[in-house]
Amino acid sequence: TTARRHRRPPAPAGAPPRSGATTVARVRVLLVSTYELGHQPLGLAVPAGALAAAGHEVRCTDLSVEDLDPADADWADAAAVSVPMHTATRLARRVVRDLRGRRPALPVALYGLYAAVGAADADLAVDIAVAGEYVPELVAWADRLAATGAALATPAAARVVVRLDRHRQPLPARRLLAPLERYAQVVVAGERRLAGYVEASHGCAHRCRHCPVPVVYDGRTRLVDVPGLLADVQALVDLGARHLTFGDPDFLNGPHHARRVVEAVHGAFPDLTFDATVKVEHVLRHRTLWPAMAAAGFLFVTTAVESADDRVLARLAKGHTVADAVQAVAVLRGAGIEPRPTFVPFTPWTDAAGVAAVLDLLARCDLQGNVDPVQLGIRLLVPPGSLLLGDPDLQACLDGYDAEALTWRWRSPDPRLDALAPALSALAEDAEAEGWGPARSHDAARRLVAERLAMPDRAAAPPPDPALRSPLAPENRPRLTEAWFCCAEPTERQWAGAGPSASRCR
Repeated sequence: TTARRHRRPPAPAGAPPRSGATTVARVRVLLVSTYELGHQPLGLAVPAGALAAAGHEVRCTDLSVEDLDPADADWADAAAVSVPMHTATRLARRVVRDLRGRRPALPVALYGLYAAVGAADADLAVDIAVAGEYVPELVAWADRLAATGAALATPAAARVVVRLDRHRQPLPARRLLAPLERYAQVVVAGERRLAGYVEASHGCAHRCRHCPVPVVYDGRTRLVDVPGLLADVQALVDLGARHLTFGDPDFLNGPHHARRVVEAVHGAFPDLTFDATVKVEHVLRHRTLWPAMAAAGFLFVTTAVESADDRVLARLAKGHTVADAVQAVAVLRGAGIEPRPTFVPFTPWTDAAGVAAVLDLLARCDLQGNVDPVQLGIRLLVPPGSLLLGDPDLQACLDGYDAEALTWRWRSPDPRLDALAPALSALAEDAEAEGWGPARSHDAARRLVAERLAMPDRAAAPPPDPALRSPLAPENRPRLTEAWFCCAEPTERQWAGAGPSASRCR
């Protein structure tokens, strides 16, 4: 392979890229990630493996844990920036601007689920934006640059490509990335364990209207072959991983495939533990799977409950009700697996009672130790292409497109809610920075909601349902140490650590 972790001698600062008149057999590609929910970025490892296998030289930089070396920016013939989610895309825009400022003619690509959203920013003028199954197109792009010369004229509007073709995923180049010790770890009964991140499938069979996945995949899924996945798990175990996150949009989109994956991984690595993301309706539909999943090492399941209001759930086409979500808690806990629900408490259809109902639901289901405070302040994102844009009631709430925030702005019919959401997000930042425990965080959120919405009767939490109680104390429930969320706005810490100060090459 031509992908190396060691550094080649850097080009002089400000040196131009190689002349386009010279045909090259390979190009030097700099892959950049800004944020992947605290885990080691698969969005760097997979394309790095594919580009290296195609004969190109690769360097990787993850701005969530390291600065961008100016020597790498000068070394590169081309750069590609991973944009798998909203937070990462907002941060990536600054990275592209910095690269353009230093190397105006440097070919730059965006790739990942949000590639088309990022490319909509005319100021960035990236050469290509690839969504979906982006790896073959990235390799083809590098091959074209190798054949024609890496230096290009200043690009015009980006060419946006959505690839959904089936292909064999290359072995991710894990050793080009920062070590697992620098990423989120799993905490089990106070013990921290190194955690790896893999995906057994891409896409989703469902079309939840607020989710960016169906905008690209349109109800389709692409499976990762089991032998290739096992080879990647072996690489992670060799790097010290004792836990795996299955990061599929929904691990049970293909239940038979998921079962084969778990059986194969558990059979080869019986001491590994797991977590995954699964829709509420799949938790219930495949309830007979959960005892075997628990026996194989599943510790917790993330599931997008989203709201405690059935009217909102119907608007989002979630495919479940609040009662279903409560039943899913019972199913998972009955199998010995902790649920970790996620929420979007603020939508154009949410009223004050709906916000308070989320807190009550968490208390009744004994979930305050399972839901990070950041979940409580999230507002619905409406990016370009969102399936929600066809909703006439949403159209009535829209307040213009915010190009910097990469979303259509909307106003709640209750202005108090527009002020409450950022106040809860600020509280979540304080809770994370100061290490508040679950009880303190949720009590503070409940007091804030009761005060801002003039609901003194909601200041005290209802008692938990004895049938839904967890056998574990809130502070002892398994979790990952990264508490942030893909649809949250970047924090000040993220702007400082993975934004302009880290990415700037000048």
